[in-house]
Amino acid sequence: MVKIGFCDDDLSVLKELQILVDQYRVENNREIEYAAFQSPLELLAELEKGMHFDILFLDVLMPGQSGMDAAREIREIDTAVKIIFLTSSAEYAVESYTVGAYFYQLKPIWKESFYRLMDSVISECKKAEQKSLIMRCKTGITRIDLEKLVYCEVRGRTLLFYMKDGQTLESQGRLDELAGQLGAYGNFLRPHRSYLINMDYIGNLSFKSIVMQNQEEIPIPHGKYSDIKNHYLEYLFDRQQVVI
Repeated sequence: MVKIGFCDDDLSVLKELQILVDQYRVENNREIEYAAFQSPLELLAELEKGMHFDILFLDVLMPGQSGMDAAREIREIDTAVKIIFLTSSAEYAVESYTVGAYFYQLKPIWKESFYRLMDSVISECKKAEQKSLIMRCKTGITRIDLEKLVYCEVRGRTLLFYMKDGQTLESQGRLDELAGQLGAYGNFLRPHRSYLINMDYIGNLSFKSIVMQNQEEIPIPHGKYSDIKNHYLEYLFDRQQVVI
């Protein structure tokens, strides 16, 4: 299911977008939900309450607050959403990319170009979804790239995500649920009840601990070394990595 938000102070534009999405949804057999907003304040209020969108169509020029300013606030809440600016002028095209815009759509919006844009942005959403996890972190809604996740630790009800770039993200949740979600990816191992690790980042494996490539040490419970070693070796062989 793809979730789309429209924000434009012009009701005729909102109506046009809804008609185009309805047509696109039917003709392409897509599962799409959408919501429309006449001001950035309405949109931001819903995002702060926890509403999430995969794609946002955002008018650049609106009374009270510009779409560009709204996008900066949106990025503080949600780093994952694909933002598409709507405008009748290319004046703000360069500035739009400073807030991580996916596209800059000039008005009027033609059906053919809108369909091409929808095909492209939905494809990007699906690619990101396949290799990522969307979490509500302290910094807002964040898409975590699983290929860059070194390991996860749970402390009470807090999940700590340690990333390849050294960043640590925090979210509320249970490690049991996270392990279930990531089980299908094959490269995650739970060597300890408090840790879930990405085996691609294992640096050294010993009887007492796993040392990750970032030099963090993950303890191995007594009697678990053999099972963990065998699991890791099977993973390496499956990936056709040489073990000497």
